[in-house]
Amino acid sequence: MSDLHEPIDLSGIKAYPLSLRKSKVSVERFADVWRPGGRFSDFLKSLPDILASADLRLVIERVVDAVSSGRNVILGMGAHVIKVGLGPVVIDLMERGVITGVAMNGAGIIHDLEVALAGRTSEDVAAGIGDGHFGMAQETAEFVNRSVAAAERDSDGLGRSVGKTIAAAGPPWEGSSILAAGYRLGIPVTVHIAVGTDIVHMHPGFDAAAAGAASHRDFRVFAGLVSALEGGVYLNLGSAVILPEVFLKAVTLVRNLGHPLKCFTTVNMDFIQHYRPMTNVVRRPTAGGGTGIHLTGHHEIMFPLMAAGILERLEETGGNG
Repeated sequence: MSDLHEPIDLSGIKAYPLSLRKSKVSVERFADVWRPGGRFSDFLKSLPDILASADLRLVIERVVDAVSSGRNVILGMGAHVIKVGLGPVVIDLMERGVITGVAMNGAGIIHDLEVALAGRTSEDVAAGIGDGHFGMAQETAEFVNRSVAAAERDSDGLGRSVGKTIAAAGPPWEGSSILAAGYRLGIPVTVHIAVGTDIVHMHPGFDAAAAGAASHRDFRVFAGLVSALEGGVYLNLGSAVILPEVFLKAVTLVRNLGHPLKCFTTVNMDFIQHYRPMTNVVRRPTAGGGTGIHLTGHHEIMFPLMAAGILERLEETGGNG
């Protein structure tokens, strides 16, 4: 029996030449140094062909391929996207024909509307919750309530109704509204609410039944977009719960109805990895085919980088956009 305190003998180790070993990283995939004066596409090409930078370039290529072939590119977005100032980037991609549909949660209405009405949004919750004046902005609630009533009257989806109401009112910052842009461009912007989560639900004029019916119409519109997602791209930007759940239900619904949905790309973009987006956007829908990608990073940096890369690639390839 060997001494338990005696070091093991290494002389019998079986080694092999490094040249025979398979390696996952090679210098051909390393970054190139940046030279001032280059185009943004040059910057993207200079990134290492490894991990997230390779994934970012793949997302750009998949979106460009979808746009060039007339396939859907759907953006599902949390309200934080508006709060970090990305509305102009989203609207530009809509105007260029890159984004063919947008889905947002109920908070998206609040921030998009307040930007259009006042040019600012995102109140200080900590300062207002102590005495109960958090969420009590009168104009926001009244405007949403009018939109809900109009949706009920016209059998509209909630997103289209809010966009149409903003466009009709012509507020000072209408050009910064994603909802108004969707109405103007004829691009579906659907809104998926959870009753009790948004400040307007606290106001006495809120019609929960009408809002729920309008949001369900939006779910059906969204499912219609997903039914034509074959060969396209679904981007989940900053929604950790609502939109991943809505997307998963839309996927199973359209498959149940017989629509082909197998070869498509899903992308989750957020500054932290959450269970639902990773499961309901990246993994489950693409389990039988397609590609699921996750990009971790701040919205206000990652999404403009991706958008710029898409537009330059479309220019290089002569695609639409």
